[in-house]
Order: sequence, then structure tokens, then C-alpha cells
Amino acid sequence: MTWKVNKSTNQKVDRFEVKVEDVTLPNGEEKTFSYVQFAKGVCILPITNDHQVLCLKQYRHSLGSWQWELPAGAIDAADASPLETAKRELEEETGYVAEHWLELGSFYPSPGSTSEEIFLFAAAGLTATQQQLESSEQIKLQSVSMDELKTLISDGEFNHGAGLAAVLRYKFKTD
Repeated sequence: MTWKVNKSTNQKVDRFEVKVEDVTLPNGEEKTFSYVQFAKGVCILPITNDHQVLCLKQYRHSLGSWQWELPAGAIDAADASPLETAKRELEEETGYVAEHWLELGSFYPSPGSTSEEIFLFAAAGLTATQQQLESSEQIKLQSVSMDELKTLISDGEFNHGAGLAAVLRYKFKTD
């Protein structure tokens, strides 16, 4: 059974929108429930011709540290599709374009607190172009083998949720 929404308000906080809803639960109890209304996004597992994975070391202010990640970003209203966004993000963040794309589905990283959905892709047939970073992006491009990526993941050094989901989906699709 779904919850009945009695009242819904949005509170904009910088780039985030918090939705606050007064709801009636199936048992009749009334509660206030809030979550972050978040744009859909993409994450790309870029694989080079020599089977290396293009990873990012990116500074994340919310954590105050450099994090291992895969290229990712939000789907803008102007983007035609998740795939078009993935192509744009790959080129902007890595300076590469891909000839081949494999859709890996989507997932919800934290459905208890956000509405965010992330579409996952693997990209191959990479050709170098020009990296086009935003002013707030501090990114160091790193090429690692699948074995090195596996070690980073198993050692707890690679913690990017969307990146972990992309690697897992890719491994399940290709094994």
C-alpha cells in the first residue's frame, strides 16, 4: 500500500531541494516525511583499448579528502537522454570520447533519503580529446588495470557508490 500525501512543500537549499510531506500511513498514523529531491544522474566505467579503467581522483569538499571515482554527473533538463549525458560527462571529466557504449541499467543509491536514480554505462573504443572541467572540479585522471581497481575496492580505498555499482553490473553482465 502507498502512503497518502496530505501536504507537500519544497525547500530549496543551494543546489538541493528538500521535499517535506505530511503523510498518512496505511495503518492510519500521520507522520512527516522528508527527503532530498535529486536530479537523475549517470556513471561511466571507461575501458581503454589496452583494458585499463580510467578512474578519477577527485577532491570532495563534503568529505575533505581526495576520492577514487568513476566519471559521473547529473542529467540536465537540456540533455536528451542518460546516454547523451554519459557521453558529455565522459568527455568533460576525462577528455575522452567513446565509440562503444554498454547500458548497465540504473539503481537508487539511497532510496530512504533521496529520489536520486543513477544510470550506469560502460564505455570502450576511447579516443583522447580535451578535458573540460568545471571551476569547482579538481580531478586527476588515473589509468588502472581491472586487477588494481579490484584491489582498490577490496581494500576500501574506492568508495564511490555509483562507481561500485557500475563495476558490479559490468562484471555480472560480462562474466
